[in-house]
Amino acid sequence: MMKRVLKTGMILLAAAALLSGCSGRSGKEETTSAEPAQVLYPVAIDGKEILVGETTVQTLLDQGMNVTVSEMTEDKQINQYEIDPEAELEPNAYYTGGSIWVTDSIFAHISLVTDEKAIRMGDAVIARLEFSLVSGEESELKRITFNGVPASEMSREKAGEMFPDFTGDDYMWLQKGEDYEYFMSFDPTDLMLSSFSLEKEYDVDWSSEE
Repeated sequence: MMKRVLKTGMILLAAAALLSGCSGRSGKEETTSAEPAQVLYPVAIDGKEILVGETTVQTLLDQGMNVTVSEMTEDKQINQYEIDPEAELEPNAYYTGGSIWVTDSIFAHISLVTDEKAIRMGDAVIARLEFSLVSGEESELKRITFNGVPASEMSREKAGEMFPDFTGDDYMWLQKGEDYEYFMSFDPTDLMLSSFSLEKEYDVDWSSEE
């Protein structure tokens, strides 16, 4: 039987430092000056949609996606297992260490979240999704879309047109809102998308230990 290998409170927020310059929300504001609701942008793999904060692990499995979890052994080796949807997860917890595989070289890191009750892993919601695309061929990148646009076609110029409310520079484009964080980075040689992440905000006690 597979051991529980997703550890709580260990997410790597690589984009956090880049997002730290974004403005926070004020205390009390007039209704007329309130910011519009933040949009949830979909990601799709081979046409199968993933909504961060809504899609469950079981949905991915039912769609035939290859989902795994990883753990580090005492001798610093990484062991990878097929995910066990029946494994029980603790309530009010955040888990990392999952992956969705598109090809042997292209995959997304995923994090999971639970609510007030202990649940099976299959019922856990995808809380964060992060793709690294640097090793992908064009034919592979076409299989991944962000807001309907294939990753193979997502240039820095295109991202600016699609997401004019994001901020950044020539090499990164990002948005940090009350509900979601989006981050996109671009290859300095051709300014094509090299990685991107989506995250739903949750009230998580990062100081807690398992």
